[in-house]
Amino acid sequence: MTDPRGFLRIPRRSVPPRPVEARLDDWREVYAGQALLPLVSEQAMRCMDCGVPFCHSGCPLGNLIPEWNAYASRGDWQAAAERLHATNNFPEFTGRLCPAPCEDACVLAINADPVTIKNVEQTIADEAWERGYTPPQPPQRLSGKTVAVIGSGPAGLAAAQQLTRIGHTVVVYERADRIGGLLRYGIPEFKMEKCHLNRRLEQMREEGTKFRTGVDVGTDVDAAELRRRHDAVIVAVGATERRELPVAGRELRGVHQAMDYLTLANRVQEGDYGSPPVTAEGKHAVIIGGGDTASDCLGTVLRQGAVSAVQLDINPEPGESRPDGQPWPVTHPKVYRISHAHEEARGREGTDPRLFSSATLHFEGDAAGHVSALCLTEVEPAARSPLPDTEQVLPAELVLIALGFSGPERGSGLMRQLGLGLDDRGNFARDTGFAATPAVPVAGRAALDGLEGQAARRARTDGVFIAGDAGRGQSLVVWAIAEGRAAAAATDRYLTGSTVLPFPIVSTDRPMVA
Repeated sequence: MTDPRGFLRIPRRSVPPRPVEARLDDWREVYAGQALLPLVSEQAMRCMDCGVPFCHSGCPLGNLIPEWNAYASRGDWQAAAERLHATNNFPEFTGRLCPAPCEDACVLAINADPVTIKNVEQTIADEAWERGYTPPQPPQRLSGKTVAVIGSGPAGLAAAQQLTRIGHTVVVYERADRIGGLLRYGIPEFKMEKCHLNRRLEQMREEGTKFRTGVDVGTDVDAAELRRRHDAVIVAVGATERRELPVAGRELRGVHQAMDYLTLANRVQEGDYGSPPVTAEGKHAVIIGGGDTASDCLGTVLRQGAVSAVQLDINPEPGESRPDGQPWPVTHPKVYRISHAHEEARGREGTDPRLFSSATLHFEGDAAGHVSALCLTEVEPAARSPLPDTEQVLPAELVLIALGFSGPERGSGLMRQLGLGLDDRGNFARDTGFAATPAVPVAGRAALDGLEGQAARRARTDGVFIAGDAGRGQSLVVWAIAEGRAAAAATDRYLTGSTVLPFPIVSTDRPMVA
């Protein structure tokens, strides 16, 4: 273990981000250029190496957190990297993007500040790349089996890497012009510079994974034909059915879906545009939604030079401490959190940019048909019903709708051609009798609705597996990677009759939420 008294003598200290005024002037990562060592090694000494490491329960990947904390505290980055990569294909992604539910499950979080697990994870990953501890791992021999992976987000990439390394020939199909899914076009550069993604993709190419961009399976390529050409297919297309805001004025120009806006902003950083086709520069911006995507939009409009930026959250403002009914360690508590974008907005305006318990009533437009204002109301927390006499009008020349996603795209050619059905949550239905994710066809819906689970399991689509948000619904990057690893194990078992690949989760696993 680390220092047995480290948690008593060492206070928690996170890696400091760059100053607000500096990072608002560029698109580099919030922590770019900040010294990680020796601070992170010292912080790793706070890990108590608990007899029951509850931090594991907060992470679906089953990360061996006490083990790599111990190695990091001693500066043994090669051993730390080996233990970290044993459960996580892409720790440089999760160390930057995951909200770290493992920290809320840390035993120290009962009555003190938890270990800075996220900082340690990112540092190990970065040190491993810097020191050459992450070489490609091509298979020693090929199995002769081929697998098509549809979608190149974290779930698809994790599944592809696992299957390639064990000897299967894997082709990843992506309908966009670049590989990466939401990692490429949904995550702003200031949260994760794309050099980290490009570096990992190059490693995967050297291992033997093949990539095909600009291919919309179900439209450009018949999905059923793709299934016939491969021994197995993994569907990892994500949850891209966007939630809408059906209020008056939605059709006005200047009201956009958040993901369309973020994609254009990311394409500027990729060099596709000299300036963003949709920009907040010189405008009053309003962001509707309280999640990570809304926060990403906030950081983006600030960097583009918005005159003002307001974020509407229909949920009430959380408290500072873990509330009753959200017990440690099994729940990720709803507490007042400040993202780096919120910090940036507060630094400029002096107040939190969020209006809690607020809902949009309608939009107002000018004579040219462009949005000019947003009318909102306060809502009663439990029923979310409007409170009388609380209406107000905000100036709004750019409105971004960041209300999340309701599952994979409905009625797509992919869905029809592979015969995929939907579960009661609107995701691609999966056979709950199997760890990871054989798909259930449309013809099997009657079995799902009227018969016992065994009948539903018999109705699965042969050789087709569902991974990630397409089967789970929108979730965290760690769940996507865990899904990809589990789908790879299920696919390998289908192809060979057994597998040595890990099953970190099964399709019915869910995080504990209040």
